[in-house]
Amino acid sequence: MAQRRSQAQRPLLTQEQLKKKLEVTNFDPNAILRGAQLTVVGALRALQNPALFTSEHYKQAALAVAIGIAIRIAISIPIVGIKISLWFLSFIFNFEHATWDDKVVNGLDFIQNYVLQVPLFLMTLMRYVTPTLDNMFMDSLAWVDKTYYAKHEGQDPNNLREAYYPNLRNYPTRDGSTHSKSTAEAITMFLMRFGKKAGISLAVFALSYVPYVGRLVLPAASFYTFKSVAGWGPAGIVFGTGIFLPRRYLIIFLQSYFASRSLMRELLEPYFSRIRFTKEQKKHWFHDREGLLFGFGVGFYIFLRIPLLGVLIYGIAEASTAYLITKISDPPPKPAESEGFPASQQEWRNKHEFLSMSLFNLDTDSSPNAAQVTQTPSTQGTSTGIPDEPPPPYTEMRPR
Repeated sequence: MAQRRSQAQRPLLTQEQLKKKLEVTNFDPNAILRGAQLTVVGALRALQNPALFTSEHYKQAALAVAIGIAIRIAISIPIVGIKISLWFLSFIFNFEHATWDDKVVNGLDFIQNYVLQVPLFLMTLMRYVTPTLDNMFMDSLAWVDKTYYAKHEGQDPNNLREAYYPNLRNYPTRDGSTHSKSTAEAITMFLMRFGKKAGISLAVFALSYVPYVGRLVLPAASFYTFKSVAGWGPAGIVFGTGIFLPRRYLIIFLQSYFASRSLMRELLEPYFSRIRFTKEQKKHWFHDREGLLFGFGVGFYIFLRIPLLGVLIYGIAEASTAYLITKISDPPPKPAESEGFPASQQEWRNKHEFLSMSLFNLDTDSSPNAAQVTQTPSTQGTSTGIPDEPPPPYTEMRPR
């Protein structure tokens, strides 16, 4: 009897368990702020690269603007078609005092831009059509290495990090998810990912209109999403706030979060297409850097929504990702020595040093193995692998 009473009085969660549930380790505000800061700093670094202002890249910039116009037209076609249909119907039915026609048009526009994220889908699809974004990432990575060594010129080479570009450019490229060189298979996986997300988004959006329980669908979806990422505490705050927010703003908030995650996945594809992570290793890699990647991704996602210029900004975001990767990963070894490297990168080893760094001192190398670098045959000069000359421009990729 006493044993049953003690079991009944035992708390569901101990103090330590509750503390662990409410702990925010990978999604704290400081990490999000640093990610947003890297959005600006990375973009400025990318725009300082003279290699981006060649005639070839000017052509790509003009093409990006043209594609941006084409995307806006493609998105507007269904809306314009419905408006024309309603205009013809107005000769048969009297719409003078009706408001449902405007609601239909505005609702479809909202579903396209926020629920289905059609503009982002069309922009990210470009990666599988042209190798421009991959080349831009590698060119920018070479520029980041060059500026890093120029800034630390005269310092002890043993205290500097190794270069990223010389070894990474020697890795063969495969799709980061399928590890296949087949473009058709990569496009199929991409369409399946976006199709799955679009289906879930539409289902949640439709369920939010169910009487009585619909009001709780979006807050519950937000809670489920943030629970595994940010912990129970922030997820509970989002759930409580979501109950009182209008449906429109809650959808924009939730879909912006999902869109920024999808954007980061695509921006990091040039890295993961070379460094082969397993599915589980890749999941842990993203989870340990969740807050910073969210801050970086949502910053560029806001800029991507600028009409017509979104595709152009997408290219800048890809170039900025090269700067980001030097802050959240170690320099890759030579391809022949890469076994075990992905497993070593799941944990962000200089995380605490980077997040505690001054906001104006992001270029300080805080890598835990900065003093343990060794000479690599792929570079010449100092024992740290610092090249005597800037690396050649990346031109290995061919159009698919």
